[in-house]
Amino acid sequence: MSGNGNLARYRDILDKKAFAHLATVGRDGTPQITPVWIDFDGTHIRFNTARGRVKDRNLQRNPRVALAIQDPDNPYRYVQIRGRVAEMTERGADTHIDALAKKYLGQDKYPYRQPGEVRVTVKILPERVQGQG
Repeated sequence: MSGNGNLARYRDILDKKAFAHLATVGRDGTPQITPVWIDFDGTHIRFNTARGRVKDRNLQRNPRVALAIQDPDNPYRYVQIRGRVAEMTERGADTHIDALAKKYLGQDKYPYRQPGEVRVTVKILPERVQGQG
């Protein structure tokens, strides 16, 4: 299955406490994968990172990504989304990471903040959606 229309079939997974495995492309062309917390704003899949991290550097060089998200209620059901960065912004990123902490940890504030850390919200525009289950 491909195309954005298929996102509706797997939309419920995006609302669950499901980790997305985010693949970015490194400087040398090799893939780099990181589990991330996500949410969906109706158009973009969003995650949050900090300036200077590998994901941040990779995405600034190459905006193409792939995400694999497994349904926590049925491990044989998953969605893979390929797309690109539509926006990376520091504006509202502290509020966004707190909202993700609420979703994933049940805490009002993100508890792992490091001194001097600058948070970034990354918005991914889905271009190809495939899934199973």
